[in-house]
Amino acid sequence: MFSGIIASSGVAIGKAFVLKEVDIQISDGVLDQSEVASEVARFQGARDKTVEQLEIIRDKAAAKLGEEEAEVFEGHILVATDEELEEEVLEAIKGLTPADAALNAAIKANVSMLEELDDPYLRERVADIKDVGRRMLKNLLGIPMASLEDVEEGSIIIADDLTPSDTSQIDLDKVWGFITNVGGRTSHSAIMARSLELPAIVGAKIATDRIVSGDQVVLDAVNNKVLVNPDAMALESYRKLQKDLDVERQALAKLKDLPCETADGKRFEICANIGTVKDVEGANRHGAEGVGLYRTEFLFMDRSQMPTEEEQFQAYKAVAEAMKGCPVIVRTLDIGGDKELPYLDLPQELNPFLGYRAIRMCFDKPEILNTQLRAILRASHFGKLKIMFPMVISVEEVRRLKAIVNEVKSALRSEGQPFDESVEIGIMVETPAAVMVADLLIEELDFFSIGTNDLTQYVLAVDRGNEMIAELYDHFSPSVLRAIKRVIDCSHKAGKWTGMCGEMAGDERAALLLAGLGLDEFSMSATSIPRVKKAVKRYGYDALKVMAEKAVNLPTAAEVKSLLENFAS
Repeated sequence: MFSGIIASSGVAIGKAFVLKEVDIQISDGVLDQSEVASEVARFQGARDKTVEQLEIIRDKAAAKLGEEEAEVFEGHILVATDEELEEEVLEAIKGLTPADAALNAAIKANVSMLEELDDPYLRERVADIKDVGRRMLKNLLGIPMASLEDVEEGSIIIADDLTPSDTSQIDLDKVWGFITNVGGRTSHSAIMARSLELPAIVGAKIATDRIVSGDQVVLDAVNNKVLVNPDAMALESYRKLQKDLDVERQALAKLKDLPCETADGKRFEICANIGTVKDVEGANRHGAEGVGLYRTEFLFMDRSQMPTEEEQFQAYKAVAEAMKGCPVIVRTLDIGGDKELPYLDLPQELNPFLGYRAIRMCFDKPEILNTQLRAILRASHFGKLKIMFPMVISVEEVRRLKAIVNEVKSALRSEGQPFDESVEIGIMVETPAAVMVADLLIEELDFFSIGTNDLTQYVLAVDRGNEMIAELYDHFSPSVLRAIKRVIDCSHKAGKWTGMCGEMAGDERAALLLAGLGLDEFSMSATSIPRVKKAVKRYGYDALKVMAEKAVNLPTAAEVKSLLENFAS
């Protein structure tokens, strides 16, 4: 038995399908001059075959997952056809290096260059370059690609990692879950698991060492356990847990069309966090009343250049129309910190989470923000869109942002472009500075949305990605709770509302506390919505308020959790 990081909740029992790469033996000899032309042709043939394969994969991904998810393969095709890469390989071949050794060296050089930048986003792009490089090498050497196309029904995929090429091949009728050695909650495989609603554990480190194809595997992505060839008693226990979860899911499904409200009728708006229009399907299926966070950065990632205004407009319009008049909060580009865009050539920083990111970068590159605001405002004509700015620390920034919005509105009016003149503007409260001046900020805005993922790490001065201090990262810390309470109270005093789009909003225990503090809107992963509805409807609002008042006055996070456990028992 071992564990990892829960990427997508659920329990699966199935046969292991281990996706292991065949070792590639690279030539170490030297060419004769007479062999150069044939080696060049061999390389070019492998490259062309790779492009053909990637185009097929891209088209399949577009049909299964949508055009936005398929964009990653456009990036893969660009890697395969990169002129600088080709020049490096051809120069080495002309220097009498065999084609496979020349290609392998060029890929390694590109990977090493990116890895030395010590940038989390670019490290994830390294995986893409390695993926394309392996494919080209295998085509060059005539080695079949490891494929998921032959996977049998009831399989749990075990892999070191799942590349975009791999996940595009997953057949949901046959694959019941997956486990990877590497990855975190924000890795591509984790994001895809949640999008596909497949149970998944990533970052398990030893999965491919401990499991062989055909092993019976229990993937417990509820309690974070992986069992290999369990005994009859354990199997029976997990089959019962599966049945219990199915019964619970069926019961929760009945809450889909019911409001999120307390036993005595106090209502809260409950929404979903999304990254692409494809996520709207899950939001609607689980009973979301709107989108509390549309992460637009996914539209900018896995591509070689900025999306155009028209591309952005079509994406935002698609979400607005799919939500059929329900509110959609569109967060402007939140790049920086752990998310980078190679084509922007952003500077390397010692502390990127506190650096050149989000609106700070957009102020410096106004063409990015102006283009995005034009697209959002144009799309607001087709639904109830709201604009939210991330990483705000001052009233000066808010006023500057509002002035930019007004300039864009004026330009659209002069062009005769229709848009919602009364579109609401808010900020994501995620900095201690914004908390401290929340009373001043709300006078300039229509709403707040609290981003607890970053707010927690900034209030506590704890890097949420650092495993050595992970136990210090706790959104139940009294300092975090008091920050949240202050933001909510300031908005209510001004007659405005506050939502939350961080992970805390989807935590069932936390939801009770947040409801008692008067949070107006909860936004979370779509699959968490029914559970939060169920938790809230068990209690009266007065009881939640009394409990929340006690919680924010407790001295430790442990005592807050104990209070919540006793309250909910």
